[in-house]
Amino acid sequence: MRFPKISRSLPQLTTHVLAIALGVVLMVSTLQVLPSQAKPAPTVTAGDTSKLIVQQQSPATATIGSTSFVTAAVNRVGTAVVRIDTERTITRRVDPFSEDPFFRRFFGDGFSQQMPSEQQLRGLGSGFIIDKSGLVLTNAHVVDKADKVTVRLKDGRTFEGKVQGIDEVTDLAVVKINAGNDLPVAPLGSSSNVQVGDWAIAVGNPLGFDNTVTLGIVSTLKRSSAQVGISDKRLDFIQTDAAINPGNSGGPLLNGLGEVIGINTAIRPDAMGIGFAIPIDKAKAIAAQLQRDGKVAHPYLGVQMLTLTPDLAKQNNTDPNSPIQIPEINGVFVMRVVPNSPAASAGIRRGDVILQVDGKDITSAEQLQNFVEDSRLGQVLQVKVQRGNQTQQLSIRTAELQNAS
Repeated sequence: MRFPKISRSLPQLTTHVLAIALGVVLMVSTLQVLPSQAKPAPTVTAGDTSKLIVQQQSPATATIGSTSFVTAAVNRVGTAVVRIDTERTITRRVDPFSEDPFFRRFFGDGFSQQMPSEQQLRGLGSGFIIDKSGLVLTNAHVVDKADKVTVRLKDGRTFEGKVQGIDEVTDLAVVKINAGNDLPVAPLGSSSNVQVGDWAIAVGNPLGFDNTVTLGIVSTLKRSSAQVGISDKRLDFIQTDAAINPGNSGGPLLNGLGEVIGINTAIRPDAMGIGFAIPIDKAKAIAAQLQRDGKVAHPYLGVQMLTLTPDLAKQNNTDPNSPIQIPEINGVFVMRVVPNSPAASAGIRRGDVILQVDGKDITSAEQLQNFVEDSRLGQVLQVKVQRGNQTQQLSIRTAELQNAS
Protein backbone atom coordinates (compact mmCIF):
# COMPACT_ATOMS: atom_id res chain seq x y z
CA MET A 1 0.00 0.00 0.00
CA ARG A 2 2.97 2.31 0.51
CA PHE A 3 4.53 1.81 -2.93
CA PRO A 4 2.11 4.06 -4.78
CA LYS A 5 2.97 6.92 -2.41
CA ILE A 6 6.68 6.41 -2.98
CA SER A 7 6.24 6.37 -6.71
CA ARG A 8 4.40 9.62 -6.54
CA SER A 9 7.24 11.19 -4.45
CA LEU A 10 10.07 10.12 -6.80
CA PRO A 11 9.76 13.13 -9.15
CA GLN A 12 9.99 15.57 -6.22
CA LEU A 13 12.98 13.73 -4.73
CA THR A 14 14.75 13.70 -8.05
CA THR A 15 14.23 17.47 -8.40
CA HIS A 16 15.72 18.13 -4.93
CA VAL A 17 18.77 15.95 -5.64
CA LEU A 18 19.44 17.75 -8.92
CA ALA A 19 19.19 21.14 -7.20
CA ILE A 20 21.66 20.13 -4.49
CA ALA A 21 24.10 18.75 -7.07
CA LEU A 22 23.91 21.93 -9.14
CA GLY A 23 24.65 24.05 -6.03
CA VAL A 24 27.72 21.98 -5.24
CA VAL A 25 29.03 22.38 -8.78
CA LEU A 26 28.59 26.18 -8.69
CA MET A 27 30.35 26.46 -5.32
CA VAL A 28 33.32 24.41 -6.51
CA SER A 29 33.70 26.42 -9.71
CA THR A 30 33.55 29.66 -7.67
CA LEU A 31 36.34 28.47 -5.43
CA GLN A 32 38.42 27.71 -8.52
CA VAL A 33 37.90 31.19 -9.99
CA LEU A 34 38.56 33.27 -6.86
CA PRO A 35 42.29 32.46 -6.50
CA SER A 36 42.91 33.87 -9.99
CA GLN A 37 41.48 37.25 -8.88
CA ALA A 38 43.23 37.69 -5.56
CA LYS A 39 46.04 35.35 -4.58
CA PRO A 40 46.45 34.79 -0.86
CA ALA A 41 49.57 36.12 0.83
CA PRO A 42 52.34 33.53 0.95
CA THR A 43 53.01 31.74 4.17
CA VAL A 44 56.23 33.04 5.74
CA THR A 45 58.10 30.98 8.26
CA ALA A 46 60.37 32.43 10.93
CA GLY A 47 63.60 33.71 9.45
CA ASP A 48 62.32 33.46 5.85
CA THR A 49 61.76 36.94 4.43
CA SER A 50 62.29 36.13 0.78
CA LYS A 51 58.53 35.99 0.15
CA LEU A 52 57.63 39.23 1.96
CA ILE A 53 55.73 41.72 -0.21
CA VAL A 54 57.29 45.23 -0.12
CA GLN A 55 54.61 47.92 -0.01
CA GLN A 56 55.25 50.77 -2.43
CA GLN A 57 55.70 54.20 -0.75
CA SER A 58 53.11 56.87 -1.38
CA PRO A 59 54.36 60.10 -3.05
CA ALA A 60 54.03 61.97 0.25
CA THR A 61 56.04 59.33 2.15
CA ALA A 62 58.68 59.21 -0.58
CA THR A 63 59.02 63.01 -0.54
CA ILE A 64 59.22 63.49 3.21
CA GLY A 65 60.90 60.28 4.30
CA SER A 66 62.77 60.18 7.57
CA THR A 67 64.34 63.60 6.87
CA SER A 68 62.03 66.24 5.41
CA PHE A 69 63.00 68.64 2.65
CA VAL A 70 62.63 71.47 5.18
CA THR A 71 65.35 69.95 7.33
CA ALA A 72 67.62 69.57 4.32
CA ALA A 73 66.97 73.15 3.21
CA VAL A 74 67.63 74.62 6.65
CA ASN A 75 70.79 72.54 7.12
CA ARG A 76 72.06 73.90 3.83
CA VAL A 77 71.73 77.57 4.81
CA GLY A 78 71.35 77.58 8.59
CA THR A 79 74.95 78.32 9.58
CA ALA A 80 74.99 81.39 7.30
CA VAL A 81 72.01 83.02 9.07
CA VAL A 82 73.05 85.57 11.71
CA ARG A 83 71.46 87.59 14.48
CA ILE A 84 71.96 91.36 14.41
CA ASP A 85 71.74 93.42 17.63
CA THR A 86 71.81 97.21 17.41
CA GLU A 87 72.21 100.04 19.88
CA ARG A 88 71.34 103.67 19.38
CA THR A 89 71.58 106.58 21.78
CA ILE A 90 69.20 109.50 21.37
CA THR A 91 69.25 112.79 23.26
CA ARG A 92 66.07 114.56 24.28
CA ARG A 93 65.27 117.83 25.93
CA VAL A 94 63.20 117.22 29.04
CA ASP A 95 60.89 119.91 30.32
CA PRO A 96 59.42 118.69 33.64
CA PHE A 97 58.23 122.17 34.66
CA SER A 98 56.84 123.39 31.36
CA GLU A 99 53.28 123.13 32.64
CA ASP A 100 54.06 124.84 35.97
CA PRO A 101 53.64 128.64 35.67
CA PHE A 102 55.57 129.12 38.96
CA PHE A 103 58.82 127.77 37.51
CA ARG A 104 58.28 129.53 34.18
CA ARG A 105 57.83 132.82 36.04
CA PHE A 106 61.00 132.58 38.11
CA PHE A 107 63.33 130.59 35.83
CA GLY A 108 62.07 131.58 32.40
CA ASP A 109 61.21 129.40 29.38
CA GLY A 110 64.88 128.64 28.74
CA PHE A 111 65.33 126.75 31.99
CA SER A 112 64.14 123.40 30.66
CA GLN A 113 66.42 123.58 27.61
CA GLN A 114 69.41 123.10 29.92
CA MET A 115 68.26 119.60 30.94
CA PRO A 116 69.22 117.09 28.24
CA SER A 117 68.36 113.41 28.71
CA GLU A 118 69.90 110.43 26.94
CA GLN A 119 68.02 107.27 26.09
CA GLN A 120 69.46 104.08 24.67
CA LEU A 121 67.39 102.15 22.16
CA ARG A 122 68.08 98.52 21.30
CA GLY A 123 66.98 96.66 18.22
CA LEU A 124 67.02 93.11 16.95
CA GLY A 125 67.03 91.66 13.46
CA SER A 126 68.39 88.95 11.22
CA GLY A 127 70.68 88.69 8.23
CA PHE A 128 72.65 86.18 6.21
CA ILE A 129 76.21 85.95 4.91
CA ILE A 130 76.56 86.38 1.14
CA ASP A 131 80.36 86.30 0.87
CA LYS A 132 83.10 84.37 2.69
CA SER A 133 84.88 87.62 3.47
CA GLY A 134 82.08 88.55 5.89
CA LEU A 135 79.47 90.48 3.91
CA VAL A 136 76.04 90.28 5.51
CA LEU A 137 72.79 91.27 3.78
CA THR A 138 69.91 92.57 5.89
CA ASN A 139 67.12 95.17 5.96
CA ALA A 140 67.94 98.86 6.09
CA HIS A 141 65.50 99.46 8.94
CA VAL A 142 67.40 96.90 11.07
CA VAL A 143 70.67 98.90 11.14
CA ASP A 144 69.59 102.41 10.14
CA LYS A 145 70.99 105.11 12.45
CA ALA A 146 72.53 102.49 14.76
CA ASP A 147 75.57 103.56 16.79
CA LYS A 148 76.67 99.97 17.35
CA VAL A 149 75.97 96.81 15.34
CA THR A 150 76.77 93.37 16.73
CA VAL A 151 76.57 90.28 14.53
CA ARG A 152 76.23 86.89 16.18
CA LEU A 153 76.79 83.66 14.27
CA LYS A 154 74.91 80.44 14.92
CA ASP A 155 77.99 78.91 16.59
CA GLY A 156 77.90 81.67 19.22
CA ARG A 157 80.73 83.87 17.92
CA THR A 158 80.04 87.60 17.95
CA PHE A 159 81.62 90.34 15.83
CA GLU A 160 81.27 94.07 15.54
CA GLY A 161 79.57 94.96 12.29
CA LYS A 162 80.32 97.95 10.09
CA VAL A 163 77.50 99.23 7.91
CA GLN A 164 78.88 99.55 4.38
CA GLY A 165 75.76 100.95 2.79
CA ILE A 166 72.04 101.55 3.29
CA ASP A 167 69.27 102.06 0.78
CA GLU A 168 66.03 103.15 2.43
CA VAL A 169 64.03 103.06 -0.80
CA THR A 170 64.48 99.28 -1.15
CA ASP A 171 65.00 98.66 2.59
CA LEU A 172 68.33 96.90 2.04
CA ALA A 173 71.68 97.20 3.79
CA VAL A 174 75.11 95.54 3.68
CA VAL A 175 77.12 94.96 6.87
CA LYS A 176 80.77 93.86 7.01
CA ILE A 177 82.31 91.70 9.75
CA ASN A 178 85.96 90.69 10.10
CA ALA A 179 85.87 86.99 10.87
CA GLY A 180 88.39 85.49 8.49
CA ASN A 181 87.79 84.37 4.93
CA ASP A 182 86.10 81.03 5.45
CA LEU A 183 82.62 81.87 6.65
CA PRO A 184 79.55 79.85 5.62
CA VAL A 185 77.68 81.44 2.72
CA ALA A 186 73.97 81.20 1.99
CA PRO A 187 73.28 79.86 -1.53
CA LEU A 188 71.39 82.49 -3.53
CA GLY A 189 68.65 81.36 -5.87
CA SER A 190 66.60 83.32 -8.40
CA SER A 191 63.31 85.00 -7.59
CA SER A 192 62.41 85.09 -11.29
CA ASN A 193 61.70 81.34 -11.15
CA VAL A 194 59.42 81.53 -8.12
CA GLN A 195 55.78 80.60 -8.65
CA VAL A 196 52.67 80.97 -6.55
CA GLY A 197 52.25 77.81 -4.49
CA ASP A 198 55.99 77.11 -4.14
CA TRP A 199 57.30 76.22 -0.70
CA ALA A 200 58.51 79.16 1.39
CA ILE A 201 60.77 78.66 4.43
CA ALA A 202 61.52 81.67 6.66
CA VAL A 203 64.63 81.53 8.85
CA GLY A 204 65.62 84.12 11.44
CA ASN A 205 65.27 85.34 15.01
CA PRO A 206 61.66 86.45 15.49
CA LEU A 207 60.91 88.13 18.80
CA GLY A 208 64.40 87.20 19.99
CA PHE A 209 63.94 83.45 19.57
CA ASP A 210 67.15 82.51 17.75
CA ASN A 211 67.32 80.06 14.86
CA THR A 212 63.57 79.83 14.28
CA VAL A 213 62.14 78.21 11.15
CA THR A 214 58.60 78.66 9.80
CA LEU A 215 57.05 76.99 6.76
CA GLY A 216 54.45 78.17 4.28
CA ILE A 217 53.92 78.78 0.60
CA VAL A 218 54.32 81.68 -1.78
CA SER A 219 50.90 83.36 -1.61
CA THR A 220 51.37 85.80 -4.47
CA LEU A 221 54.07 87.62 -6.43
CA LYS A 222 54.75 91.26 -7.30
CA ARG A 223 52.76 92.69 -4.41
CA SER A 224 53.61 96.37 -4.77
CA SER A 225 54.78 98.48 -1.86
CA ALA A 226 51.84 100.82 -2.50
CA GLN A 227 49.41 97.93 -2.02
CA VAL A 228 51.21 96.91 1.15
CA GLY A 229 50.86 100.45 2.48
CA ILE A 230 54.44 101.79 2.36
CA SER A 231 54.43 104.45 -0.32
CA ASP A 232 58.00 105.54 0.43
CA LYS A 233 59.40 102.22 -0.87
CA ARG A 234 59.83 101.04 -4.43
CA LEU A 235 59.43 97.30 -4.28
CA ASP A 236 57.38 94.41 -5.57
CA PHE A 237 57.26 91.89 -2.71
CA ILE A 238 56.96 88.14 -2.54
CA GLN A 239 53.96 87.49 -0.30
CA THR A 240 53.97 84.37 1.87
CA ASP A 241 51.96 82.82 4.66
CA ALA A 242 55.15 81.68 6.40
CA ALA A 243 55.21 83.49 9.74
CA ILE A 244 57.41 86.63 9.65
CA ASN A 245 57.53 88.58 12.90
CA PRO A 246 59.68 91.42 14.28
CA GLY A 247 63.21 90.04 14.55
CA ASN A 248 62.77 88.06 11.31
CA SER A 249 63.58 91.21 9.34
CA GLY A 250 66.62 90.69 7.15
CA GLY A 251 66.58 86.91 7.36
CA PRO A 252 66.35 84.67 4.29
CA LEU A 253 63.23 83.26 2.67
CA LEU A 254 64.14 79.89 1.14
CA ASN A 255 62.67 77.67 -1.52
CA GLY A 256 62.35 73.91 -1.12
CA LEU A 257 65.97 73.41 -2.23
CA GLY A 258 67.40 75.67 0.47
CA GLU A 259 68.18 78.56 -1.89
CA VAL A 260 67.51 82.15 -0.86
CA ILE A 261 64.67 83.62 -2.93
CA GLY A 262 63.94 86.68 -0.77
CA ILE A 263 64.78 88.80 2.26
CA ASN A 264 62.09 88.72 4.95
CA THR A 265 60.66 92.11 5.87
CA ALA A 266 58.41 92.53 8.90
CA ILE A 267 56.83 95.82 7.88
CA ARG A 268 53.17 95.34 8.77
CA PRO A 269 52.64 94.80 12.50
CA ASP A 270 48.93 94.31 11.86
CA ALA A 271 49.50 91.57 9.27
CA MET A 272 48.09 88.25 10.48
CA GLY A 273 49.25 85.23 8.51
CA ILE A 274 50.79 87.41 5.80
CA GLY A 275 54.49 88.14 5.38
CA PHE A 276 56.51 89.93 2.74
CA ALA A 277 59.98 89.41 1.31
CA ILE A 278 62.18 91.43 -1.04
CA PRO A 279 62.95 89.35 -4.17
CA ILE A 280 66.57 88.17 -4.14
CA ASP A 281 67.18 89.28 -7.75
CA LYS A 282 66.45 92.87 -6.71
CA ALA A 283 68.62 92.46 -3.61
CA LYS A 284 71.58 91.18 -5.62
CA ALA A 285 71.65 94.30 -7.79
CA ILE A 286 71.22 96.68 -4.85
CA ALA A 287 73.83 94.88 -2.72
CA ALA A 288 76.43 95.20 -5.48
CA GLN A 289 75.88 98.98 -5.64
CA LEU A 290 75.98 99.32 -1.86
CA GLN A 291 79.31 97.49 -1.72
CA ARG A 292 80.72 99.69 -4.44
CA ASP A 293 79.27 103.13 -3.65
CA GLY A 294 77.69 102.86 -0.22
CA LYS A 295 74.37 104.13 -1.57
CA VAL A 296 71.97 103.77 -4.49
CA ALA A 297 70.79 106.68 -6.62
CA HIS A 298 67.08 106.59 -7.42
CA PRO A 299 65.53 108.88 -10.05
CA TYR A 300 62.22 110.56 -9.26
CA LEU A 301 59.63 112.95 -10.72
CA GLY A 302 58.05 114.38 -7.58
CA VAL A 303 54.35 113.54 -7.78
CA GLN A 304 51.91 111.87 -5.43
CA MET A 305 49.75 109.73 -7.66
CA LEU A 306 46.73 107.43 -7.82
CA THR A 307 45.69 104.82 -10.36
CA LEU A 308 42.68 106.21 -12.24
CA THR A 309 39.91 104.19 -13.86
CA PRO A 310 36.69 105.38 -15.57
CA ASP A 311 34.60 103.97 -12.71
CA LEU A 312 36.68 105.76 -10.08
CA ALA A 313 36.46 109.03 -12.00
CA LYS A 314 32.70 108.63 -12.42
CA GLN A 315 32.23 108.13 -8.69
CA ASN A 316 34.09 111.38 -8.10
CA ASN A 317 32.22 113.30 -10.77
CA THR A 318 28.78 112.24 -9.51
CA ASP A 319 29.60 113.45 -6.00
CA PRO A 320 28.06 116.96 -5.64
CA ASN A 321 30.71 117.84 -3.05
CA SER A 322 33.66 116.94 -5.28
CA PRO A 323 35.95 119.96 -5.76
CA ILE A 324 37.17 118.80 -9.19
CA GLN A 325 35.89 116.97 -12.26
CA ILE A 326 38.16 114.17 -13.45
CA PRO A 327 38.36 112.77 -17.00
CA GLU A 328 36.72 109.33 -17.05
CA ILE A 329 39.70 107.51 -18.54
CA ASN A 330 42.50 105.11 -17.60
CA GLY A 331 45.74 106.68 -16.42
CA VAL A 332 47.56 108.04 -13.37
CA PHE A 333 45.93 110.90 -11.50
CA VAL A 334 48.31 113.51 -10.01
CA MET A 335 47.13 114.19 -6.46
CA ARG A 336 50.04 116.42 -5.44
CA VAL A 337 53.16 117.93 -6.96
CA VAL A 338 56.23 118.23 -4.74
CA PRO A 339 57.57 121.82 -4.73
CA ASN A 340 60.91 122.32 -6.53
CA SER A 341 60.71 118.82 -7.99
CA PRO A 342 61.32 117.82 -11.63
CA ALA A 343 57.56 117.52 -12.13
CA ALA A 344 56.95 121.01 -10.76
CA SER A 345 59.69 122.47 -12.98
CA ALA A 346 58.18 120.77 -16.04
CA GLY A 347 54.72 122.22 -15.41
CA ILE A 348 52.85 119.18 -14.06
CA ARG A 349 49.79 120.30 -12.07
CA ARG A 350 47.55 118.73 -9.48
CA GLY A 351 44.60 117.17 -11.28
CA ASP A 352 46.56 116.19 -14.39
CA VAL A 353 46.17 112.64 -15.68
CA ILE A 354 49.36 111.02 -16.98
CA LEU A 355 48.54 108.92 -20.05
CA GLN A 356 51.90 108.04 -21.62
CA VAL A 357 55.65 108.16 -20.94
CA ASP A 358 57.96 108.00 -23.93
CA GLY A 359 55.08 106.77 -26.08
CA LYS A 360 54.15 103.90 -23.75
CA ASP A 361 50.66 103.81 -22.27
CA ILE A 362 50.57 104.20 -18.49
CA THR A 363 47.56 102.70 -16.72
CA SER A 364 48.67 102.37 -13.07
CA ALA A 365 50.72 104.20 -10.48
CA GLU A 366 52.91 101.13 -9.99
CA GLN A 367 53.66 101.03 -13.72
CA LEU A 368 54.72 104.68 -13.71
CA GLN A 369 56.87 104.20 -10.62
CA ASN A 370 58.66 101.22 -12.16
CA PHE A 371 59.20 103.14 -15.38
CA VAL A 372 60.84 106.02 -13.53
CA GLU A 373 62.90 103.65 -11.35
CA ASP A 374 64.30 101.97 -14.45
CA SER A 375 65.25 105.28 -16.07
CA ARG A 376 68.62 107.06 -15.74
CA LEU A 377 69.39 110.06 -13.59
CA GLY A 378 69.03 113.17 -15.70
CA GLN A 379 67.09 111.36 -18.41
CA VAL A 380 64.43 113.46 -20.15
CA LEU A 381 61.06 111.70 -20.24
CA GLN A 382 58.33 112.72 -22.68
CA VAL A 383 55.12 112.70 -20.66
CA LYS A 384 51.65 112.98 -22.19
CA VAL A 385 49.01 114.34 -19.80
CA GLN A 386 45.35 115.21 -20.03
CA ARG A 387 44.36 118.46 -18.38
CA GLY A 388 40.63 118.99 -18.51
CA ASN A 389 39.54 118.42 -22.11
CA GLN A 390 43.00 118.94 -23.59
CA THR A 391 46.14 116.83 -23.86
CA GLN A 392 49.64 118.22 -23.49
CA GLN A 393 53.15 116.91 -24.05
CA LEU A 394 55.65 117.79 -21.32
CA SER A 395 59.37 117.05 -20.92
CA ILE A 396 60.51 116.05 -17.44
CA ARG A 397 64.18 115.56 -16.53
CA THR A 398 64.59 113.06 -13.68
CA ALA A 399 66.60 113.99 -10.60
CA GLU A 400 68.03 112.01 -7.70
CA LEU A 401 65.72 111.21 -4.83
CA GLN A 402 67.42 112.63 -1.76
CA ASN A 403 65.16 111.44 1.03
CA ALA A 404 62.96 108.36 0.89
CA SER A 405 60.64 109.74 3.51
